[in-house]
Amino acid sequence: MIIPVRCFTCGKVIGSSYQTFVKRVQLGEDPKQVLDDLGLKRYCCRRMIIAHSNLIDEIIPLG
Repeated sequence: MIIPVRCFTCGKVIGSSYQTFVKRVQLGEDPKQVLDDLGLKRYCCRRMIIAHSNLIDEIIPLG
């Protein structure tokens, strides 16, 4: 699905951090360090980013 704009638990804006997180992790950086650098200190916000599964291509095929 599409990454939520805000954390479901605390309401912090996290949607803008997702693309940066994905790019930096794909380049080989440690996910913990990337989340710390992005300012995501709460475990609820970290959960939203780490547990996100991008299923939009499976739901809406563009074929």
